[in-house]
Amino acid sequence: MTTNATWTIMLEDKKIVKNNGAEAGTGYVINDDSFWSQAKFANIWAIQYGTSVSSDEVEHRDTIPHCSFADASLGDFQDFITKWDTAHLARLQSDWDADERDESEKGPRPTSYSS
Repeated sequence: MTTNATWTIMLEDKKIVKNNGAEAGTGYVINDDSFWSQAKFANIWAIQYGTSVSSDEVEHRDTIPHCSFADASLGDFQDFITKWDTAHLARLQSDWDADERDESEKGPRPTSYSS
């Protein structure tokens, strides 16, 4: 797989990692079996999305050569980003809830997050 991808998806681990910008290096396990069990993911090992070598973004479990995300016919990558954003918002809200400072000190509770 190529390096320096903007996103890394590890299908066996059900994990999505953001690799650039704010929160770079943060990954979340997405416990959504209906999402991960889609037939289109059956032969996919990992995805490195947004690389400089787009022909090497999708790694298959078998001997199929690596290919671009578009050529793998996996749908809209935004679906992965939305899953990550939802998990990240839940973490921000949990951190806010656990913060014992007064709301005037910590600011309003987060209500949205967009990568």
